[in-house]
Amino acid sequence: MKMLINVPETVVADALRGMAAAHPELTVDVENRIVLRRDAPVADKVGLVSGGGSGHEPMHGGFVGHGMLDAACPGEVFTSPVPDQMARAAAAVDSGRGVLFVVKNYTGDVLNFDMAAELAEDEGVQVAKVLVNDDVAVVDSTYTAGRRGTGATLFVEKLAGAAAEAGAPLERVEAVARQVVESSRSFGVALSACTTPAKGGPTFDLPPGELELGIGIHGEPGRERRGMMTSGEIADAALDAVLEDLRPDGPVLALVNGMGGTPLLELYGFAAEVHRVLGERGVAVARTLVGSYVTSLDMAGCSVTLCRADEELLRLWDAPVRTPALRWGM
Repeated sequence: MKMLINVPETVVADALRGMAAAHPELTVDVENRIVLRRDAPVADKVGLVSGGGSGHEPMHGGFVGHGMLDAACPGEVFTSPVPDQMARAAAAVDSGRGVLFVVKNYTGDVLNFDMAAELAEDEGVQVAKVLVNDDVAVVDSTYTAGRRGTGATLFVEKLAGAAAEAGAPLERVEAVARQVVESSRSFGVALSACTTPAKGGPTFDLPPGELELGIGIHGEPGRERRGMMTSGEIADAALDAVLEDLRPDGPVLALVNGMGGTPLLELYGFAAEVHRVLGERGVAVARTLVGSYVTSLDMAGCSVTLCRADEELLRLWDAPVRTPALRWGM
């Protein structure tokens, strides 16, 4: 497979050096693998820290900045960051009002963030943790006990980040994050496998003419394989799964997300089908975000995330944000 890299061993470090060059508003510690707001710690503000394996860009480093994360900790490709990274990040962003860890539900992430919280608290940093487990495709998978954390991570980081930016205390920021997790569900579809730099080839076998419904963001198996479907048929299948579990009784936020190898031309066409299905089901869409935000390297495919949205969550969604990957209102 042709890849735009030097050697697999330096992929993450090389990407961090490039991020530092492209985004002077960030402080990028390549050696310790931490991406920070340049103005961190922000006085009188709760800090937000997240992280996970690399390969899902722009999550999480691309969401560091005003209105979202204060720090992100990238691990190796599809590998959790280590506790020392997260503890350093917590110390770097703590203004004395505490730090919220946003953790996707993968075993390595959960264990390492738990250890990092203990290390940070030993140094006097108050830490709260929120676990994102929004994927309705499967209950247990290769890397998880319980549901996987996927697209709702963006909603948690944006909405809790807006609450923190507005000066909310740690307890309130944590409550917003938990509300978002409880109100969000996701479902993903793969049209092709992804390719890790270390392997240099597809991570799983997906024959021509087939797709995988319910795929995970590391290529974990989903619910079933089927012959290729139209965009409308995929939207019907994905939203059947999401709505069966979420059962919204009001407006929703909708994320139509590309998995890394899907062009915007296709994603916007798929977004039209998502709106069609939701309209047929009587679900009002308050806001829609379309793009590749929670990816799986070069995987072709998409995911849909819906979040039940009350007036406060809509206000937090509309609040100004300025990060490399998400920016409005400023």
